[in-house]
Amino acid sequence: MLLLQQMAVLFFLMVLGYCMRKREILSAETAKFLSWLVVHVANPALILSGSIERTGAAAPKELGMCLGIAVLMFVGLILIAAVVTPLFRVSRESAGTYRIMMIFSNVGFMGFPVIRAVYGSEALLYASLFLIPYNLLIYTYGIREMQGAGAERTKISWKKILNVGVLSCLAALAIAIFQIPTPDFVETAVSSLSGLTAPLSMMVIGASMAEFDVRELFTDRKLLAFSAFKLLVLPVAGMLFIKLFVESEMFLGVCLVMLSTPVGSMTAMLAQQYGGDYELDSKGVALTTLLSVVTMPLVSMLVG
Repeated sequence: MLLLQQMAVLFFLMVLGYCMRKREILSAETAKFLSWLVVHVANPALILSGSIERTGAAAPKELGMCLGIAVLMFVGLILIAAVVTPLFRVSRESAGTYRIMMIFSNVGFMGFPVIRAVYGSEALLYASLFLIPYNLLIYTYGIREMQGAGAERTKISWKKILNVGVLSCLAALAIAIFQIPTPDFVETAVSSLSGLTAPLSMMVIGASMAEFDVRELFTDRKLLAFSAFKLLVLPVAGMLFIKLFVESEMFLGVCLVMLSTPVGSMTAMLAQQYGGDYELDSKGVALTTLLSVVTMPLVSMLVG
C-alpha cells in the first residue's frame, strides 16, 4: 500500500507537469532547465542524504555485496535483452533501441525518490551503487547499441561516465564508511535540496509527454508487448531469482525498484544524439512510465 500511495503521488505530479506544459505555463526551455536542476543538484543531494542521515557506519562487506549484485544484474539484463528482443520481431534499425530500453531504467528520476519514500534514506546509499555500472555501461555499451553495428565507434568519454551522480555516490560512500562528520547546516541544505527530486523529475517527465498524443502509445502492439515484459515479466522473474541468494529486505527492496522502474529518459537522449530510434525511445519512456504507476505495486505484491 505504501508503494501504491507513492506511485499515486508521482502520477499526480506527472499529470501536473503534463497539464502545465499543455497550457504553456511550463515552457520547453523551463522543462529543460528543471531537468538539469534535477540531474546536477537535487538528485546528487538525494544520494548524499542517504549517508548523511545514517546513524551508524556502513559495513564495507555489505556495500561490496550490493555492488556485486548491481554488476551481475546488469550483466543479466544485457544477456536477456540480446535473447528476448528478436522475439518482438522489431526491425534491425530499432533492435538496438529496444535492447537499451530493456536494460537501462529510470533510476535517478523515479527509482531514488521511490526508494527513499518506501525504504528510507539508509537504502539510498545501497541504491546509489547501481549508478557505477549504470553509467559505465550506458556511455559505452549503450552508445554502441544506439549507433548500430556498422557505425564508427565513438570515443569513450570518462567525463560523462564520472558525472556528478557517480561522484556524489563516491562521496556518499566515503561519508558512510569513514563516518565523516557533516555540519548541521550542510545536512539541512542537503535534505532540503533532495526533497526537490521527486516533484521536479515527475513534472519534467509529464511535460515531455505533452509533445505527442498519449493515446497513440496504446496502439503500438510491439511496444505494449515490450512494456509488459519489462515491467512485469522481467522484474517478477528477476526478483524470484534474487530472493534465492539475498535475504536482506532492504537489498531486495532496492533490487525490486531497480528492476521495475520504467525506461530511463537518458536512453532517449542517447538515441537522439547517436542516431537511434528517438521517436520509439521517447514513446517507450512515456508508456512505461504511465504503466509503472500500476505495475510497480503489482510486482511488489506478486514477489511478496
